[in-house]
Amino acid sequence: MKRLFKFLHTMGAIGLMGSLACLLVLDALAPPPSSLASSLLVQNAMVQIATWILFPSLLLTLVPGLLSIAFTSAFHNAGWAWVKAATGIMIFMGGLHALAPFQNAAPLNGDVVGSPIVSQSEAATMWMLLAVSTANVVLGVWRQRIIR
Repeated sequence: MKRLFKFLHTMGAIGLMGSLACLLVLDALAPPPSSLASSLLVQNAMVQIATWILFPSLLLTLVPGLLSIAFTSAFHNAGWAWVKAATGIMIFMGGLHALAPFQNAAPLNGDVVGSPIVSQSEAATMWMLLAVSTANVVLGVWRQRIIR
């Protein structure tokens, strides 16, 4: 069971970080909203990445990680595991903030264009999520002793 949780947690982290990177690249290279057809194409791609990769990966990272802590008694007193749990919950909450514009723009049929799909605040949240996710990977790999 422990290996399954670790595998699912790792696969979720890969999807989460990869989808965040894709969204940030698409946002940076998106055409201006005045270019309706191109803008809709990029926005639709971003919505699909957020819907089909980012959100499931977010859940796939958090749930097995928390279950692993719950079912592995060695993790109950490990400071690094609790730091990962706390930052994992922070990533989930930040992920919901980053997903908000994609949920509002889901029915892209040509009626909803005029401003970029991702605001500066949401882009900053995505950068923060990437940084915290990277820190979690470092913490999971090296498992430095953290004082309880």
